[in-house]
Amino acid sequence: MGFFRRLSRNLMASEPAAARGKPGCRAYAIGDIHGRLDLLDELLRRIDEDRAGRPPKKTFIIFLGDLVDRGPDSAGVVEHLRHYRPAAARPIFLAGNHEEVLLRVLRGDASLIRSWMSFGGAECVRSYGLNAQSLGQMDETAVVERVRSAVPPAHREFLESFADTFRFGDYLFVHAGIRPGIAIDDQDRQDLLWIREPFLTDAKEHGCMVVHGHTIVEQVEERRNRIAIDTGAYQTGVLTALAIEDDHRWFLATAPGDGVSAARVSAAA
Repeated sequence: MGFFRRLSRNLMASEPAAARGKPGCRAYAIGDIHGRLDLLDELLRRIDEDRAGRPPKKTFIIFLGDLVDRGPDSAGVVEHLRHYRPAAARPIFLAGNHEEVLLRVLRGDASLIRSWMSFGGAECVRSYGLNAQSLGQMDETAVVERVRSAVPPAHREFLESFADTFRFGDYLFVHAGIRPGIAIDDQDRQDLLWIREPFLTDAKEHGCMVVHGHTIVEQVEERRNRIAIDTGAYQTGVLTALAIEDDHRWFLATAPGDGVSAARVSAAA
């Protein structure tokens, strides 16, 4: 319970947020999963328990992207979530930069192979039954063909269906963040999936509370204009969800030690 207490203290220490969710609805936003199917299963169980203890409401379960790479079971995460149909809830899937790279590879972009393999692609291809070490000895074009043959068309179709943003009352959910000073409708997709600065250090109001992953934080980070919930699941064993209902928000998370041990990981992208 130590992690939950730390999250609660972090929430209470922040200024009361004026942001409100969509009237009559509830939302749960899940941070970067990165191939940790074990943690995903545990967090979804905790969300189900949380929902069962509250009055029924129209519910959204939002995945902030980066389902794949780095962790041991990207294929398992994708297969599970493409069939995910929670009772009385609507899942929303947002694209992350790691989905973008994988899709570009599947579309034939061989120029990304070496960099992708170094920041999580090696773990991803292993989950699809390929030998990453053997692929490292092959021509990039040949690697693309092997990856395309290993990833089921249904997985690619599912990943291609992901949205870039989701609005929930005063909250905007997005993978990486937004470019400060630019209207939400005018944001560049590259920023939505990849941005760090100047978004992370910008203190100006954005006209919404931005909820994002992409940048790992030791614990949930709440600012006046954004909330970061990527707690580095693939390394830490802590996968976090933010819950929102009206003007209230709370957190659910797996604890270090839940599920299997984290896989060896490459340098951050």
